[in-house]
Amino acid sequence: MSSNLKKEGKFSYIEAGEGQPIILLHGLMGTLSNFDSVLDHFSKNGYKVIIPELPIYTLPLLKTNVRNLSKFLKEFMEFKKIEKAILLGNSLGGHIALYFTKLNLKNVAGLVLAGSSGLYEKSMGDTFPKRSNFEYIETKTQEVFYDPQVASKEMVDEVFSTVNDRHKVIRTLAIAKSAIRHNMANDLADMNVPTCIIWGKNDSVTPPEVAIDFEKLLPDANLFWIDKCGHVPMMEHPEEFNKILQNWLKERNL
Repeated sequence: MSSNLKKEGKFSYIEAGEGQPIILLHGLMGTLSNFDSVLDHFSKNGYKVIIPELPIYTLPLLKTNVRNLSKFLKEFMEFKKIEKAILLGNSLGGHIALYFTKLNLKNVAGLVLAGSSGLYEKSMGDTFPKRSNFEYIETKTQEVFYDPQVASKEMVDEVFSTVNDRHKVIRTLAIAKSAIRHNMANDLADMNVPTCIIWGKNDSVTPPEVAIDFEKLLPDANLFWIDKCGHVPMMEHPEEFNKILQNWLKERNL
């Protein structure tokens, strides 16, 4: 994946396919590779799929928040000359998509939320109390998935490296606090945009009741469950995730 990374000005992103743009937004501890299967599938099925690298660790500390990440998305779309896109966000990425939609409804063709924050936040223990303990970080990373085997050694190493980098951990905590401040509950009723909610039935980070609340509060939402699945459904059950999304996009003529 990273070999396909384009760097233009302040933006780094992966892009494939042609057609209706779908912008994929990764989570706080997520990486672009979380969306490998989505990129591969939809870029071959009539969509231009774009995954920008979010500047979670490069913004000034005082600007490290959901609002400024949403502003970054606006700048990225303007840079790419994208008038209207489907936004697909996992975890923090979903929260950024929601905040962007609140301010830029006309630029959003559809929303796809998977384990999205925005209504309920459960941090990784606030300050990672045992961050120097590899086994602790490994367990915490595995808890994100229903099947702990999905958390590869490479993934655990990356999380361990992040939480032991003072620069990154300060920003991780700043984002986590910002996510709590920017609760979207009172804004969702105004977001009249087709929304597909795909949720793991066994998500312990954003539990199933969060998905149910999103469906209730958003005016035009459909909720789909994936069984034996945690917080990152497009990684844990890629084929099922893609099938649900493909059918929904077809039904919604997007």
